[in-house]
Amino acid sequence: MKAMILAAGRGERMRPLTDQIPKPLLEVAGKPLIVWHLEKLAKANFEEVIINHAYLGEMIEAYIGDGSRWNLKITYSREGSPLETAGGIKKALPLIGDQPFLVINADIYTDFNFATIKNRNLNDCKGHLVMVKNPKQHPDGDFFLQNNQIELEGKERLTFSGIAIYQPKIFEDINIEPVAKLAPILKKLIGAKCISGEAYQGLWFDIGTPERLNEVNLFLKEELKS
Repeated sequence: MKAMILAAGRGERMRPLTDQIPKPLLEVAGKPLIVWHLEKLAKANFEEVIINHAYLGEMIEAYIGDGSRWNLKITYSREGSPLETAGGIKKALPLIGDQPFLVINADIYTDFNFATIKNRNLNDCKGHLVMVKNPKQHPDGDFFLQNNQIELEGKERLTFSGIAIYQPKIFEDINIEPVAKLAPILKKLIGAKCISGEAYQGLWFDIGTPERLNEVNLFLKEELKS
């Protein structure tokens, strides 16, 4: 299975930190965010990774290179301007191929073990989402999880973690001009009972603002002490 890291966002909410550096290269516990993902992917025996980028993407390529230092083969999908999540995936499809693939948002920190879903059989599903408890900045969540199925209605909403497996076919026919968002596609597939899911109880942070970056750094600093 191939993996794709979504790294094309401008990081507006992270300014001024992202005025000179792309968000995936911001450091958590002394290491760029994207490197945490690459290390975990290598540990889970992934071999090929696609990284899309737009804003300051040349800095990402210069830092990451071909991935050989992690025993990974990394290829890049270069976007002139960000195409949003679904648009970025659609543009990268020639690199992804026709098999289910893992997608990870670059701007999260987690200790999720990617090996646990590497060989997941989607069966008749079009995708599989990893859900987490709602963080304080997103108290209303995104979707419901019932009997390992993602639903639009239910008892308790959870938040989509930004970690998922997708069938490439669901992106083939979308129009990426000017952009293509993921949420409408997911909602349509969820309504058709085509998306499975799981709840993850471990560490997960959405690093969308300087305050949350500081929060995760302080948390991990205390963790390393204990």
